[in-house]
Amino acid sequence: MGRIPVISFFSGGGFLDLGFEQAGFDVIWSNEVDKSFADMYRAGISSWRQAAGRANGEKSPLVIESSVNELTERTILAQAFGSVPPEFFGIIGGPPCQDFSISGKDLGSEGNRGKLTQTFADLVCDLRPSFFVMENVPGLVRKKHRKFYQHIVSQLEADDLGYLTSMKVLNALEYGVPQCRERLFLIGFRKDILPDERSPLTQSGPDQDWFPWPYPKFSGAKNLAWPTTSPFGRNDIPVPPDIPLQLTVGHLVGDDAEQLPNGLEAFTPYSKKFREIMEGDVSGKSFKRLHRYRYSPTVWYGNNEVHLHPWKPRRLTVREALRIQSVPDEYVLPAESHLTHKFKVISNGVPPLLARQIASALLQYIADKELASGVVAPENRQRLIEHERQELSG
Repeated sequence: MGRIPVISFFSGGGFLDLGFEQAGFDVIWSNEVDKSFADMYRAGISSWRQAAGRANGEKSPLVIESSVNELTERTILAQAFGSVPPEFFGIIGGPPCQDFSISGKDLGSEGNRGKLTQTFADLVCDLRPSFFVMENVPGLVRKKHRKFYQHIVSQLEADDLGYLTSMKVLNALEYGVPQCRERLFLIGFRKDILPDERSPLTQSGPDQDWFPWPYPKFSGAKNLAWPTTSPFGRNDIPVPPDIPLQLTVGHLVGDDAEQLPNGLEAFTPYSKKFREIMEGDVSGKSFKRLHRYRYSPTVWYGNNEVHLHPWKPRRLTVREALRIQSVPDEYVLPAESHLTHKFKVISNGVPPLLARQIASALLQYIADKELASGVVAPENRQRLIEHERQELSG
């Protein structure tokens, strides 16, 4: 079966790309202007690809470090495809979201980072991929920024040459990631390649949609009877009944994590608070300690402020943070990269487990509608779907 080519913008450490690769797409070109992030992308994706046996140890995609505003349509297509782009390809990316976040500067489309969401939409319109996926924070559709979001969608959907779009806010926790992390996803397919019955007129209600978004395996997970706090350092904390252990962090931050690459990389503890904060106390602005039998708050670290280990007097290590983001252990960050940069690239990423489920839904839709004839072979379609179901259920 052929793998559908994808190009990636604002790639960071490549977590979104990794999820698409896991689902069966082929990320062939990516753009990340921050050199430290680009170096980590190359190392992490290469180590994962080699472990996964991709093309006899195939290395990472071509990573371009130029500013996205300096790249022309011709340059991007030439670097990604050599000459003429294929008949069917996609664009994915997560433009910087801090300007649409309440916890950020909330400057919206006027902020330097917020403007890059407009840049992403412009790239889609210029490059004309068969489909696109954009990731951002839910704040993009809040009242303050709703007008800008509607402008972006109108631009993408403009006339018969535009895209049919679908948007949904998903919580990674409900899709098997042990972390409460809400993110907005906007998906679009070129109208000229869709079957005739697929049109905006088919969207007649708030619960109806043309795109088959992945169904959450743990719907309403936040409302379960999660434990609150426990004394720090205890080994006799009972396992709460009726909670899915898959959504807890305890099994991810055990001693085995310290034996893995990046497993001992952590900020050195100095404060006495490392022994005073109760397990599960995440009420403060800093020194939030995870609970072994609960999911993590949103992974969003900065200024050396990384969540505390449930039962050890230290912050999480790089490997533990990667695991909470659902990044596979075969993805290894280079030892020489600055520790602050590692935690920042982890914070910025889309959990690959969530990305993979979105990508799988895309692949299923493409196959069902026969949008990429000869790329997704019909005889492989059901095998792909069943394989994905088995992995997620396991």
